[in-house]
Amino acid sequence: MSYTNILSETKNGLTTITINRPKKLNALNKETIQELHDAFKAANTDSETKVIIITGSGEKAFVAGADISEFADFDEYNGGKLAAKGQDLLFNYIENLDTPVIAAVNGFALGGGLELAMACHFRIASDNAKMGLPEVSLGVIPGYGGTQRLPQLVGKGRAMEMVMTAGMIDANQALEYGLVNHVTTEEELMPLAEKIAGKIMRNSTVAIKGAIRAINSNFKDGINGYDVEIEEFGNCFGTDDFKEGTTAFLEKRKANFPGK
Repeated sequence: MSYTNILSETKNGLTTITINRPKKLNALNKETIQELHDAFKAANTDSETKVIIITGSGEKAFVAGADISEFADFDEYNGGKLAAKGQDLLFNYIENLDTPVIAAVNGFALGGGLELAMACHFRIASDNAKMGLPEVSLGVIPGYGGTQRLPQLVGKGRAMEMVMTAGMIDANQALEYGLVNHVTTEEELMPLAEKIAGKIMRNSTVAIKGAIRAINSNFKDGINGYDVEIEEFGNCFGTDDFKEGTTAFLEKRKANFPGK
């Protein structure tokens, strides 16, 4: 599949999706959001893909925000529709994807860019990364899940401060806050992401899918995460991966998971 605004490459079980609008600092417009959805959907249904990494092209930005020119003249109805469609098509879609998604944050991750990174299962950052939700400086609030995911990751007080000041934090502060898992140099960002992906790929894809569902369920209203964990734990016992994993452990050898 060919794209206008992104690149997607699959190699050795890893799909790397790169937002490729460097002249626009990889800003998200409608077309890019649709292409990202299509690329994530294709990777998730590809039996060869075990892990997905998303990053931005160039040295300046992961994603510097949304393309403001597309919605500057919207009214209340169209503004709400924009947020609902974006969340459904991309941000919530990524969060609930079966395949693990790592955000490799290079440079600026602002507004929709930080919201995109937060929708991923976890994040690593280069030491030149800057992150923030500056929407209130434009007279609007984050609309792609930022007011919900940021408090989950950094706590209510820090999220309130970041949103209300519209300020940026650097990579080390993001690490301290728990917003990112690792900080490394710009040159080592993708190698580190690939190294972590390699560790993930050694494990059962079926079990990882269940773990993603169980962990996410704790953050959903009206759902008991413990009940989901019990259900997913039980489901594992009916899989070929469980049989292989336990057999390999008892035979003191490395497991070769079939992914079923």
